[in-house]
Amino acid sequence: MTPPKNWQGPLRLRPQFTPQSRTPWGGTRIAELYGKELGLPAGERVGEAWVLSLDPQFPSQICDALLSEQVDCTLLVKLLDAAQPLSVQIHPSDDYVGLRPGECGKPEAWYVVERDPGAGLFLGFREGVGATEVRAALDANADVSQLMHFVPVEPGDFFLIEAGTPHAIGAGVTLVEPQRVIAGSSGVTYRYWDWGRRYDAAGVPSEDGKARELHIDHAIAVTDWARVTRYSFIDTIRRRAGVPVLTGLPVVTVLAEHPSSADLQVARLEGTGSFTLPAWSHVAMGLTVLEGSVQFANGEVVHRGETAALPEGAAGLPVTLSGAHALVMTARPA
Repeated sequence: MTPPKNWQGPLRLRPQFTPQSRTPWGGTRIAELYGKELGLPAGERVGEAWVLSLDPQFPSQICDALLSEQVDCTLLVKLLDAAQPLSVQIHPSDDYVGLRPGECGKPEAWYVVERDPGAGLFLGFREGVGATEVRAALDANADVSQLMHFVPVEPGDFFLIEAGTPHAIGAGVTLVEPQRVIAGSSGVTYRYWDWGRRYDAAGVPSEDGKARELHIDHAIAVTDWARVTRYSFIDTIRRRAGVPVLTGLPVVTVLAEHPSSADLQVARLEGTGSFTLPAWSHVAMGLTVLEGSVQFANGEVVHRGETAALPEGAAGLPVTLSGAHALVMTARPA
């Protein structure tokens, strides 16, 4: 397939970073892995790098222009590194009655890039756990994570986190996080519990600091209790792609694809040689290269540690992979 006449090529993006006061759990692995490409000094503590974003708070830029001036899409992509566990939280659906004007849901997915030995995720609640048990644990200042499934992870693991799924990323996990957020709206997170932590205004742990705001009533109201407490729930949201092979022939592994209803579509590209991008619907896509490079027919190359927006018309285009490990992502239009 030849590029359409209006094809702009990959749009290389300048990332934004969440301040430590907002993500006090962040670690240094993003800087260690991709600091040169992202412009981060060695040892910089970063919880989230917003590598593809139309969010006005943390907008991606192309040279001196905003990505939102070039692309209209609902996809948001972050690199996330947890030195400490994130809060136990949940995202509502777009039609939740408790949303305020300008708010929307935030379905997301996780692709594990690195992990400390034994590190994992907290997902859903164990069988027999309901709203009564969770509220009682919260009232008693008990460890709510003990009521959840703990899932050890390995690089290449993928999880689809739909609305209504209680979750927390555990300490020692670094991942790519594609999300769907309606342009012009703010994706909502409700916190169940934050491990009893207190922070000062800069996000540094302090006994004299303040606890982060919780949203217990909303969190309980939007939880999909029947689904997230079901036996084998984890198997319904996890895909184990394994460690990519960078030197073999190109391979695509579809991690999430249900064009009629899915909020997110995600595929992993790996290997070396000629290939074509997934032939998804003609909406903008995101490309995050974790190793090697991806070259387009016009000669432009997206290198390791870089993320590019692929404007409408990129579906099915030929590319050349060179020792590549990359993710291609789209989100359902609003």
